[in-house]
Amino acid sequence: MSDTPPKNHSARDVLRELFPGTYRELFGEPGADGPLTLGLYPVADGRLALVQGDQLAELTPLEPKGKNALHCDLCHHTRSRTEAALYRVVVGARRTRYVTLCLGTEACQKRAGAQALARLADHIFPIERLYVD
Repeated sequence: MSDTPPKNHSARDVLRELFPGTYRELFGEPGADGPLTLGLYPVADGRLALVQGDQLAELTPLEPKGKNALHCDLCHHTRSRTEAALYRVVVGARRTRYVTLCLGTEACQKRAGAQALARLADHIFPIERLYVD
């Protein structure tokens, strides 16, 4: 027998997990009453993922060229080429944005704060669909 107590789930939690369509009809979008997910996360191959609610943007690092220092668009600190990188984000069929960010993603987000991260997300989102369904 396990020593862990059983988890208590409300009917609302079960409905949201098993029947998301019905949950949206009854209660609206999940998380509408709480704060949206907002963050910058490292993923494979040096790429970064910017998440705001249900939106996701993939930031692809560019090859470093030149020797000049870079200014981070998130925390607004000037960094050397070994501490910062230039990233490309495709936001539309023929639209691309370029963002300079520190390579230490977690420390950069702490320095910048939630408001600066929200401003960066507002600069990038909404991303247009590249293909029509």
